[in-house]
Amino acid sequence: MKIKRLGHREVSGIGIGCMNVSWIWSNGAALDPVRRYDSAIPAIHAALDAGITLLDTADIYAPTWDAFGHNEIFVAEALRTWSGTKEQKEKVVIATKAGITRQPGEKWGRNASLDYLLRAAEASAGRLGVTKIDLWQHHRLDPALSFEQQVENIGVLRERGIVDQIGVSNYDAKQLRIAIDMLGGPNQGGIVSIQNEFSPRYRYDLDVLALCEEYGIVFLPWSPLGGVRTKSEIANQSVFEELAPSYKASPFALALAWEMRTSDSVLPIPGATRVESIMDCISALEIELTDQDFERINQNLPEQAEYSSELEPKPSHR
Repeated sequence: MKIKRLGHREVSGIGIGCMNVSWIWSNGAALDPVRRYDSAIPAIHAALDAGITLLDTADIYAPTWDAFGHNEIFVAEALRTWSGTKEQKEKVVIATKAGITRQPGEKWGRNASLDYLLRAAEASAGRLGVTKIDLWQHHRLDPALSFEQQVENIGVLRERGIVDQIGVSNYDAKQLRIAIDMLGGPNQGGIVSIQNEFSPRYRYDLDVLALCEEYGIVFLPWSPLGGVRTKSEIANQSVFEELAPSYKASPFALALAWEMRTSDSVLPIPGATRVESIMDCISALEIELTDQDFERINQNLPEQAEYSSELEPKPSHR
């Protein structure tokens, strides 16, 4: 298993995004008691057996507002019931996030006040069964607060010892630069990761990738295959499908390999939920794209998706 530096930790070159098993819109396997133990948890165990040491979750990953934290509880159970040794389990990094709210009637919002983030991190730690969260990331910016105030609040979580390492999510390049200036990068015990959307069909954050390369920050692309509704753009008559046979790989593994070739900072976290798909994702680590094929892919990528609304509205700066 290839490894990558994540702050002061080492993790596998590919992680697993765990959201889909708790997501009602994807008919999550962890929502059904039978599929939870026959499919969802065995898939995570297979990933861990294969050497995966990064699992991504968030407090918001749940089927309904009143099941908040569902996925964190699932991830904790999957790691706890894994047959790995104590030493192996200690090498697994669980990354979680907070900053999005859900209320009765499925009213979604954002809250980055210090009080909320402290309570959210403490609740996440409780659901994960840990005294300190391995990697905590600010999930969404709150337009009601100044940007700098939100970054300061993230720093307090680190100072209080609730979290071991900190990251951000859905920040643009300007915002990431300010956060680094305020909290430092990995070498200063500051920002070690950013989790933004990036895939063959969504390629807006090349300037964010450049910052990650400059500071040694890990870029964790969410929806690295474009999401369940757009994966067909990779599998159907695409350049990935055309080239896949020559690498004895699936189009999806080839797409992940392209992302990692795009930048050494990229660490994909595909939302694989079956043993077969997890093994396929891991196979991407062994694909060495030739310069010619890399350029061919870049010249034949899917049509660019619209700019993500996840980055709007932007909070004010001081």
